[in-house]
Amino acid sequence: MLDCVIVGGGPAGLNAALVLGRARRRVILFDNNSPRNAVTQESHGFITRDGIKPKEFREIAHQDIAKYPSVRVRNEKITDVKKTGNIFELVTEKGESINAKKVVLATGLKEIHPSIEKIMDFYGKSLFSCPYCDGWELKDLPLMVISESPSAIHMAKIVYNWSKDLIVCTNGKKTFGPEQKDMLQKKGIKVYEQNIKSLVGRNGDLEAVIFEDDEEVKRKGGFVTPEWIQATTFGYSLGCETHELGGIKTDQFGRTNIEGLYAAGDTSVIAPSQVIIAAAEGNRAAIGVNTDLSQEVFN
Repeated sequence: MLDCVIVGGGPAGLNAALVLGRARRRVILFDNNSPRNAVTQESHGFITRDGIKPKEFREIAHQDIAKYPSVRVRNEKITDVKKTGNIFELVTEKGESINAKKVVLATGLKEIHPSIEKIMDFYGKSLFSCPYCDGWELKDLPLMVISESPSAIHMAKIVYNWSKDLIVCTNGKKTFGPEQKDMLQKKGIKVYEQNIKSLVGRNGDLEAVIFEDDEEVKRKGGFVTPEWIQATTFGYSLGCETHELGGIKTDQFGRTNIEGLYAAGDTSVIAPSQVIIAAAEGNRAAIGVNTDLSQEVFN
């Protein structure tokens, strides 16, 4: 019987595995090696690791975890998670059944981007989702915000910090009221509400956006607000409560409303989606797991 199974090998899952390994807990981390940030060239905002490539980050993390013999990392996909009494049963893609006292869900999110021609040619290279992660590299360039949701106004205000040469594109959606448009226009931010026909550029470097009326605006990069959904349905099927953004509700130590089940990283936080925040969430969930396991010994 394992003390804990961690599902998801991103920063949250990796940090949870590290902390639980140091706590001498018997743990398996399952990682299907399909990170959401696979298109990311560099990760930023993590002290001592600013600008690190995601692949290198994972390699260093695996080296750190390997120091603790009670933790194993398996590059396999979990296909099902069930709970019977106080025991969790997890099923791998090969049909193997694994039992554990606790489970940490660190499966993260999937992104659904606006339906715009060639948007993925630029995503992760000159179009990004997080200005805190990539705004510095785009500072003072002609930028655009692509957003079909009400969050467009918030994103525009934040991106304006890095570049005053900014436009906002809603791709046919009427997301702004007259007062919001007026506020943006007073700052020199033009709002384009027509559909985007295509994005133009080479080798991932954005050069222009073309609208359905064939108007062309030169741009060098920008930010997109994708729709985020849970990467797996494990939390829903187990009965986890969620908050208004779709993340799994947790307490300060990652505990969900299902006893023995914890959530960490983007699975619970949703936004802002940053490596350092996800890692911290994994740390807190691991402390929650170890605290509860320790308490059970004395009950």
